[in-house]
Amino acid sequence: MSGAFYPVIPAGGSGTRLWPLSRAGHPKFLHQLTGGDRTLIQETVDRLKYVSLPGDTFVVTGAAHAAAVARQLPEVPASNIVVEPGPRESGPAIALAAALIQRRDPDAVMGSFAADHVVRDVRTFVTTVRTAIRTAADGKLVCIGITPTGPEVGYGYIRCGDHLATGARAVLEFKEKPSLDVAESYLASGEYVWNAGMFVWRVDAFLGEVQRQLPELYSGLMKICESWDLPRRDEVLSEVWPRLPKISVDHGIMEDAAARGGVAVVPAAFGWNDLGDWDGLAAVLEHDAEGNTVVGTDDRVIMIDTSGAMVVPNSSRTVALLGMRDVVVVDTPDALLVCPRDRAQEVKSLVEALKNKGAGNLC
Repeated sequence: MSGAFYPVIPAGGSGTRLWPLSRAGHPKFLHQLTGGDRTLIQETVDRLKYVSLPGDTFVVTGAAHAAAVARQLPEVPASNIVVEPGPRESGPAIALAAALIQRRDPDAVMGSFAADHVVRDVRTFVTTVRTAIRTAADGKLVCIGITPTGPEVGYGYIRCGDHLATGARAVLEFKEKPSLDVAESYLASGEYVWNAGMFVWRVDAFLGEVQRQLPELYSGLMKICESWDLPRRDEVLSEVWPRLPKISVDHGIMEDAAARGGVAVVPAAFGWNDLGDWDGLAAVLEHDAEGNTVVGTDDRVIMIDTSGAMVVPNSSRTVALLGMRDVVVVDTPDALLVCPRDRAQEVKSLVEALKNKGAGNLC
């Protein structure tokens, strides 16, 4: 085997739970949200540099975001920014990257890492990925699982089986997002980890599963790859892509592969968060003695007798809070969000309401 490792970063979606900062045209992975001067996708590329060679990182993104991704990631070759004509969920996006990598390096190992995750302990993350690469060399499809810190109902779970020689564990089954009582039972058993949506595998092993389980997807990808370096690439993409199955990697590939004993997981704890909503973001950022968090500069924020507030001042206005508890305030030039932190998951319903009202330009 060549030993080369190719990180793939799917960068799609609009992050509706982080509205109004995250929009369809400028989603959350293009924003600085963790207190530093790097955006989420830049931070993702930064930590993957420790496990791959320069020029081996791929990004799969939509046409609306391709130019911004290229500007933010000058170190990623233009030929490695793969533009999908439309969203088809993670299955086709990741499988297309795998097929393109196989053309370059048939013995390659690749990994898939979302563009909008936060990782606080990069050293442990790197060690975990290296363990996953060693495990994938034996032909396993490998997940990276997060050791639960509580009975979280917003994540899917992975049930772990026997320990493997590489330090990974066999995967017995995948579980959907559970109810609270079920999540508590998972935590008590010690057999479950959170499904972080990070995957590592040999491209030949993964594409073999795609061919076996989703032959229609495999056939379409081969047609696309055959034309990739030809003038008719865009024509073939436009013709084939919309007909590909719209399915996630988890449901389309991993669940059946796990039932057949072909999936492993590397459990780890490296300060991971998928930034699903404003409350989740507040949980991973620094806060003051009263539990208040400000994203960006606090020069225009005034808080008196306020605690547990999450404030995002992204306009020229001053944001003032008096006597508030556990609220989210996101101020942008054309939209203002105010909601309780414990209802932050529902922000996406506001986006749907705006679309129904004919104000899709604000989404």
